[in-house]
Amino acid sequence: MVHTRKNQMKKRKIEKTDSIVDSVIDQFVERAKFGKEKYNTDLDRTDLSILDWLTHAKQEHMDAILYLEKIERTIKG
Repeated sequence: MVHTRKNQMKKRKIEKTDSIVDSVIDQFVERAKFGKEKYNTDLDRTDLSILDWLTHAKQEHMDAILYLEKIERTIKG
């Protein structure tokens, strides 16, 4: 069965859970909106290869490691 974006949107069901999960979901939604506005595209795009997606993911994780290192050094003083 082929699912269109419109059908996926209709089936979306976000339930309230706890404050942490709800906060993270809200942040994901806001980040998606920001990305759509900034880059005029979203994760439904089809112009990237699997290797392109892997490169993007690796770069994002490298950034995360840098942020964690900064936080660790700040805490340690």
